[in-house]
Amino acid sequence: MRQLRDVYPNELVIIGVHSAKFPTEKLTENIREAVMRHDIRHPVVNDADFEIWSQYGVRAWPTIVLVDPLGKVVGYQSGEIDAAELTHAIDTMIQDFRRQNALKPEQIAFAPEVANEPARTLLYPSKVLAVDSRRLFVADTGHHRILEVTLNRPAQSAAITRIIGRGQAGLRDGALHEAQFHDPHGMALMGDTLFVADTENHAIRAVDLAAGLVRTVAGTGQKGRGLTAVGGEPLKVALRSPWAVAAVDNILLIAMAGSHQIWLLTFEADQPKALALFAGTGAEALIDGPRAEAAFNQPSDLAVDMGHLFVADAEASAIRAISLDSDPQVMTLVGQGLFEFGDIDGVGAHARLQHPTGLTAYNGLLYIADSYNHKIKTLDPTSGATRTLIGTGEPGVEDGPFAQASLYEPEGVSVVNGLLFIADTNNHIIRVASLAEETLLTLSLSAQPQ
Repeated sequence: MRQLRDVYPNELVIIGVHSAKFPTEKLTENIREAVMRHDIRHPVVNDADFEIWSQYGVRAWPTIVLVDPLGKVVGYQSGEIDAAELTHAIDTMIQDFRRQNALKPEQIAFAPEVANEPARTLLYPSKVLAVDSRRLFVADTGHHRILEVTLNRPAQSAAITRIIGRGQAGLRDGALHEAQFHDPHGMALMGDTLFVADTENHAIRAVDLAAGLVRTVAGTGQKGRGLTAVGGEPLKVALRSPWAVAAVDNILLIAMAGSHQIWLLTFEADQPKALALFAGTGAEALIDGPRAEAAFNQPSDLAVDMGHLFVADAEASAIRAISLDSDPQVMTLVGQGLFEFGDIDGVGAHARLQHPTGLTAYNGLLYIADSYNHKIKTLDPTSGATRTLIGTGEPGVEDGPFAQASLYEPEGVSVVNGLLFIADTNNHIIRVASLAEETLLTLSLSAQPQ
């Protein structure tokens, strides 16, 4: 779309219409944050009451509507869109209307949304990985890089000890300062190798921390289409928006948000051997049962504990569990479906979450980044009890006792030795929660290394 607009800067206008599913997505300030986070350069209309949606007869997300110079709808497509096909259709239309002298070329200037604050150390950090009480990895997603952080004692301040990635979006292997990522998210450590879900590159990257090198171990760099059950050689399979990873022995489990599935990557002598489907049909639905028959909804984080793989199934506002035995079964712990969400503590079917994206396990509990409720919640997989741990339910940036502290769309969590680290995404900071003292602090990061 952006390239075509550059070809026809005076003939083509792109307008995004945001008709929100979740209540928090209807707030203009939250939409503004999303526009900046994804570097959207065209105008976006907040269609909070679904007026435009109804006028154009839209029935699904996403939907593309093509409108001619006279305001007549001449094209309409719902669901996944092939960019090449859409580009060809628009190009044909423009050429046709140009021959009819129906176009009125005009340069329309748009001012993109930009942050008013000074340059930040972090920009929309999405995930954290705590190795121990002194070492932390941060997916600095908006800056397209990974930070290795050393924590001071007590854990109120930290020093950035290593920067992985040059800070510009791209797909490039090599030395840490030369490598490039594009919106990296989840991370997992296997020995001295840090694996990264490189979301917008549709790839899995491996960071050799000892050698200081980054390499691609899965994905072609292109977004896969129709990815359901076709695996194969890792570097020849096109992935779809890998969002999180988890390591189990020599296997890397992948939350493939774009295809609503869980995949696994096996290794042999530290080299990627095979990529295969583990669970999910590829349909976007909340279906339990045998792993090959189950369905997920944009899985966005993974946690391994208690003999299960736990999944933050974001779009269904659900937490799922997959038994890691000879006959893996998928079950839903919290969540009722794509359009059942809220902010309700309770047991089992009575509890509600709103777009949870972060998950970690510790001492028999799951800790959940309940993103759109601006909260951290706990879930006891044994009893099914879900309760609010941190947050008021309103966006904010207050430290202090758990019940008074506030967050703004936290996306990632990781816990070690009684310290819960939180990627407080829309606040552009990392928070540290002491589970013993029940207090939340903002982690102070020192200047970056030169």
